[in-house]
Amino acid sequence: MASLIEKAKNFVVEKVANMEKPEASLDDLDLKDLSRDGITYSAKVSVKNPYSASIPICQISFNFKSAGRVIASGTVPDPGSLMGNETTNLEVLMKVPHNVLITLVKDIGADWDIDYELDVGLTIDLPLIGDFTIPLAKKGQIKLPTLSDLFTNK
Repeated sequence: MASLIEKAKNFVVEKVANMEKPEASLDDLDLKDLSRDGITYSAKVSVKNPYSASIPICQISFNFKSAGRVIASGTVPDPGSLMGNETTNLEVLMKVPHNVLITLVKDIGADWDIDYELDVGLTIDLPLIGDFTIPLAKKGQIKLPTLSDLFTNK
């Protein structure tokens, strides 16, 4: 009897492990908004849902780093659902205060950009499995706005 239960358990584990899961990609990072208290960046995340039913997104967490330091981090609680058999585009907004950017002067240097690393965790609620986090990461450079950009907007 114990071997039958063990075989059934292994069968279920194998089926769950081979079950198709949603796939996500971190597509783009852009400047979204300039204000007197900071700069808001927008990360674009695309998520493909292979199931016919919608899947709830529990939360999106992020760590935005530059020069080895976290310059913005946080979570987006309850950002909605992934539509069935579709690709859903999500936007993650990250606000970076100006005083944090000023501390990165060495990295900014003469080319007026910052090197960044962005880590995003997309947590979804999969049936039978429960909460499942899709880790995403992107590295690159972002051009900073000039002083004239700051005074012409808002």
